[in-house]
Amino acid sequence: MNESLILGIETSCDDTSVAILRGEREILASVVSSQNELHAPFCGIVPEIAARRHLELILPITQQVLSEAKVNMDQITGIGVTTRPGLVPSLVVGLSFAKALAWSRRIPWVGVDHLEAHIFASFLEGEIEFPFLALVVSGGHTSLFVVKGYGELQLLGETRDDAAGEAFDKVASLLQLGYPGGPVIDKAAKEGDPALFELPRPYMKETWDFSFSGLKTAVVHLVKREGIKPGSPEVNHVAAGFQEAVVDVLVAKTLRAVKELSIPRVVVAGGVAANSRLRRRFEEVAKEESLTIKVPPLSLCGDNGAMVAFVARYRLEMGERSPWHEDVRSRTGY
Repeated sequence: MNESLILGIETSCDDTSVAILRGEREILASVVSSQNELHAPFCGIVPEIAARRHLELILPITQQVLSEAKVNMDQITGIGVTTRPGLVPSLVVGLSFAKALAWSRRIPWVGVDHLEAHIFASFLEGEIEFPFLALVVSGGHTSLFVVKGYGELQLLGETRDDAAGEAFDKVASLLQLGYPGGPVIDKAAKEGDPALFELPRPYMKETWDFSFSGLKTAVVHLVKREGIKPGSPEVNHVAAGFQEAVVDVLVAKTLRAVKELSIPRVVVAGGVAANSRLRRRFEEVAKEESLTIKVPPLSLCGDNGAMVAFVARYRLEMGERSPWHEDVRSRTGY
C-alpha cells in the first residue's frame, strides 16, 4: 500500500482540518481552519458554535485539499476520521461527512482516536524505535502513555481535573491576556521572571496522574493577594511563574517514567507541545540524560488531518475497517 492516498478528517474540537497523505508520510495537502476568533469572546470553546462552523467548512475544505493535492475522490484509497475523544457535536460532523464519502465512493474507512493521532504526528517526520513514552498535552488532555507498537498504547496516567492547556486558557483569562491561552502566556512569559512569584508544583509522586486545578487556584490567590492589575509588568512575571510550574511538572513526571520504566525514548505531542519553554526544557533533558526525545514541528502540534491520515493508513493496512454503526465518543478508549 505504498501508493495509498488517505484522506484524514479532524473535527474533534474547534479546528476543521482535512489532509491527504500519500504512502507513509508524504503530505500532499493539508488545511487547518481555526475558530479562535469565534470563541475568543467566551474565553473558551462553545460546542454548538464549533459544530456549526465545522458544518459550514468541511465540504469546501475537502474540495480545497483535493484541488491542492491534484487528486480526485476516485483516487482516494482510504478515509480516516477522528471519532474520539472530543466535543460530541463537533465529532458528529466529521464522522457523518466521512461516512457519506466512504459509502458513496465505496472507500474503506476507519475511526481514529485523537490522542493516538497526536502521538504519531511525529512519525510524519521520521519514526522512533518502539517502545517509547508519549506525553500528550493539549487543551483537553494531559496523558502519559507507553507505546509498544502501532496501535499498542498503554495509558499510564492522565489529568484528574484541568488539562495543562485548559489551565493555560483559564490563567490567561484571569490575567486578561487573551485567547487561546497557550500562545499568549508563552509570549508574556518571555518578558517575565519565573522566580519572582513562588507557585506550587503538583507532582503527585504517588501516581502517574496529573493535576493542575490547584496550581490555577494558586495563581488566582496570588493575583488577589498582590493586587496585580491587568496590563501591569507583574502580569508577565505571573505568566512566567505559572508556565514554569506547568513545565516543571510535565518534564519531571516524564523523566521519572523514563527512569523507572527504563524507556529512554519520548514523544511529546499535542497543542501545548508548541510551547517554546516546554520544547527547550525537553531539548535540555535530552542532552543531559542522553535520551531520544521527538517533538512534532509546530505545524503538526495542533489538531490536523495529516496525523489522522497517518494512523488511518496503518490501521487500514492492518486490516481494520470501522462498522457503519460506529458512533462518536467524548472520551478516549484507553
